[in-house]
Amino acid sequence: MKKDGLEVVIVSSGAIAAGVEGLGLKARPTTIPELQAAASVGQGLLLHEYTRLFNEHGVKVGQVLLTQYDVIHRQQYLNSRNALKTLLKLGVVPIVNENDATAVDEIRFGDNDTLAALVSNLIRADLLILLSDIEGLYTGDPREGGDAKLIEMVEDITAEIESLAGGGGSSFSSGGMVTKIQAARIAIFAQVGMVIAHGRRANVLIDIMNNERVGTFFAPRKKRLSAMKLWIAFGKSPRGSVTVDDGAANALISAGKSLLPAGVVACEGKFQSGDAITVKDLQGNIFAKGLTNFSSSEVNEIKGLKSSQVLEKFSDSASEEIIHRNCLVILR
Repeated sequence: MKKDGLEVVIVSSGAIAAGVEGLGLKARPTTIPELQAAASVGQGLLLHEYTRLFNEHGVKVGQVLLTQYDVIHRQQYLNSRNALKTLLKLGVVPIVNENDATAVDEIRFGDNDTLAALVSNLIRADLLILLSDIEGLYTGDPREGGDAKLIEMVEDITAEIESLAGGGGSSFSSGGMVTKIQAARIAIFAQVGMVIAHGRRANVLIDIMNNERVGTFFAPRKKRLSAMKLWIAFGKSPRGSVTVDDGAANALISAGKSLLPAGVVACEGKFQSGDAITVKDLQGNIFAKGLTNFSSSEVNEIKGLKSSQVLEKFSDSASEEIIHRNCLVILR
């Protein structure tokens, strides 16, 4: 930081683990209230330890607790970004964690890999480093022996790459390689390079910053999505989905068109105008996501209809597109 003027944000796990130790528990709790209690105790212990260690180098740290709400709602999203950027401007290292003490969903479903990728998008980071208990992405499970080889570079997250990710993690973690691949997808869409490396390797961060070959590097896309489309793609949870025919899928992917009712064959979920929904092909594969101009009940009324018929049915509608191309993100 001091030598090269780098700005660093740390997304830290360990609040629950620290709380388990601080409370003298023999194992990680299994109930939500106990997990929340452990997180509440652990967050203070974790920040105290970071403060002590960074003080030895004359660096200040600040705690930032985030939940899904902070990246789903646009205003909170902007507030979070401004808070992080202000801390960095002041020379403070933000220590980011999910607010496990109050957000039930974060304990039950959350993972710090996804959070780190969303934070890297928030601050438009140059590089995201995920430190794990494994060297990187392998062609097989190295813990099972065999001839599994480390993949040093991933230029595109294909179905084959996704299939290489196994489940599980350490005894205290809530994620594994699956969540790291999900995080990589977010990062590369945000034009952020990502490295998965072994956290116990000596000088691992220094080696990465010196451009040495460490772990697995995921190359960022050459074209960055706009902040708005990144928020649609990864910051806003989908409320439902629509399935489209082959003609509509091709028009969206290859021609950059908006999604019209004529190409929609099915609608799932319950959503309102302005909600995010995913778009599936006839095989059930999700290939796009966007903000809908119609509710689920309205989509069911107009699916398969021509634009002129839609305008007749909803004469007061401001749009004839179910999803306008400016509010649509192609994910594959």
